[in-house]
Amino acid sequence: MGLLIDLFSSKERAPAEVVIRVDGSEIADLYPFLLEVAVEAGRSEAASATLSFETRRNELGKWTVQDAGILKPWATIVISAAFGSRVEEVMRGYIREVSLETPQDAGAAQVKVQCQDDSLRLDREQHRVTWGSAELPYSDQMIVSEILAPYGLMADPDSEAGQDGLVGLAQDDTDIKFLKARAEFNGYELIFREGRVYFGPMRLTADPQDTLLVYAGADSNCLSLNVRADGHQADAVAYDAPAASGDATTPETVRPDLPLLGTEHASSQAAGLEPFTWKLSAEAGADAGRLRALARMKANELDIHRLQGEGELDGSLYGHVLKAGLPVPVDGLGDWLSGVYYVDSVSHNFSPAGYKQRFRLLRNAYGDNLDSVAGLGSRIAGVL
Repeated sequence: MGLLIDLFSSKERAPAEVVIRVDGSEIADLYPFLLEVAVEAGRSEAASATLSFETRRNELGKWTVQDAGILKPWATIVISAAFGSRVEEVMRGYIREVSLETPQDAGAAQVKVQCQDDSLRLDREQHRVTWGSAELPYSDQMIVSEILAPYGLMADPDSEAGQDGLVGLAQDDTDIKFLKARAEFNGYELIFREGRVYFGPMRLTADPQDTLLVYAGADSNCLSLNVRADGHQADAVAYDAPAASGDATTPETVRPDLPLLGTEHASSQAAGLEPFTWKLSAEAGADAGRLRALARMKANELDIHRLQGEGELDGSLYGHVLKAGLPVPVDGLGDWLSGVYYVDSVSHNFSPAGYKQRFRLLRNAYGDNLDSVAGLGSRIAGVL
């Protein structure tokens, strides 16, 4: 059993527990000393975790936590949330750092364990590789699969191919830095989760996660949610496309091509004002195709930030691990702001006070579109 989170609720829902496995074995003997588990997971940075333990010294001079021989750098670690008999993974990776804190008060001594997802292992060795030849051109998808295989990882089946026909693509960096560069080049996300690596664009049309319910009476799972509509996000991105020869340039404009997460695009085009366009800075050596791709990436990133939400979930009431890089429906915010959002990041916190998930959401449209999402109906039980 993990660290039990008390749940004072009349509903019959399983209280959440944190379950931690180090090198494949659950650290049951250390649970009595576990004070807090904090995990940061997002779509743009490596997932990380901090485990805080109180530690005591016995009459023989041995310490309960650091002398247990369990928590050591480069040990594998899997952190999960258990909801009754159902377990969902929060993060997996490696212990990166173990530190002992011994203040003047011996009763306040603590051991802090810093962890990082599987991407940490890909940052140990620099490689010089040339990918693709005239006889055997490569795609980004082929590169990702070949890089991941020696680490026992595999590409997520939802990943996309990226650039194709690559010849003489040089790598002179660690594997993770090279993969991040390729993801950025393609305008892709790079997410390590559950032994798989997603390499692809934002998954706005993926199957949605369970609904976040606001002011839904006994069915509520959101403790708080604040949403703001940011009107100062440009509607298009412009750049100067170089001619095939010479120094001449042609102005070009690119608009976002993301699917709408609502019924009405949250742009300012209908306001009757002058065009709202962001100018892309010149990139040395970039051809017209590359500049257009960069403009598209920037336009899409501006577009998805038109609505931004921040809130907190009661993890036990929600009953799931909210995941970054996937859509989630939000109900209870009214006709204008309810609908499907995209999860940008989630901060998980396990402590004796409960299992809480703080999250950040993004959206590019207004309007309640929950009726159009397969498998979803209105689950609002009532308004408090």
